[in-house]
Amino acid sequence: MQTMIYGTTMQAKGEFDHGNITEQKPIGFPGEGSVIKGIGPLFYWAWAEARHDGHIPLHPHQGFEIMTYVTKGEAQHGDTLGTNSTVGAGGAQVMQTGSGVSHEERFIGPDMEAFQIWFEPHMRQTLMQPPTYRQYETEQFPVEEGAGFTRKNVLGDASPVQLVVDVRMWDAQLEPGASMAQTVPANRTLATLAIRGNGTVDIVEDEREAASFAHRDFLVQRAEKEHEVIWSAGDSPLRLLMIEVPSKVSYPLYPKR
Repeated sequence: MQTMIYGTTMQAKGEFDHGNITEQKPIGFPGEGSVIKGIGPLFYWAWAEARHDGHIPLHPHQGFEIMTYVTKGEAQHGDTLGTNSTVGAGGAQVMQTGSGVSHEERFIGPDMEAFQIWFEPHMRQTLMQPPTYRQYETEQFPVEEGAGFTRKNVLGDASPVQLVVDVRMWDAQLEPGASMAQTVPANRTLATLAIRGNGTVDIVEDEREAASFAHRDFLVQRAEKEHEVIWSAGDSPLRLLMIEVPSKVSYPLYPKR
């Protein structure tokens, strides 16, 4: 297993509301310029920031399972199901868009930060299902505490969020100089975004392979067999958003170019 590191120049950029919302996209839409076009059922991943307030007007979705995970400020959500909701830092808004739904979003600062992530289920089956919306507050998510780190379970395992797509996600925070072990099962891929700080990642094999990464780097590790990965923080706190998905799925995926 290798660690592939993609800096900001290899990720796409975007904006909404005349630049009030700016985005860094480790995985963008087709044609946006991200080097990584998709990872198994992980279709899209945007890191959105709003210094003050930004609005995205009503627009439609179908099929995809879409999560907005907030790390600073607040996200407001309204949709054609009749939903009007607000979630703060550490919370998540989840749409299973099914046969179709339209929604609008408002990002409220100061210095609002959120991550919108799209997962692709079997489209032919999902388009026959009614759309749903659910909201989760930060205290609903289980958190593991270790020596110098915490690891919040956002998706999969004991998380309250139930998706059709096979996915696991963590929000990990490490103190300066601390380390954390993460197992990557066989035939799965771990995608990691460094949203605070920098550090090193070490793959435990017969010969250990270490790599350094910086703030805002996007790291991808595909495992053909199970591996243990050691994440270590540099001289400042490190925060990682980590998503693990199957490297391949048994159903057809939307072709991305």
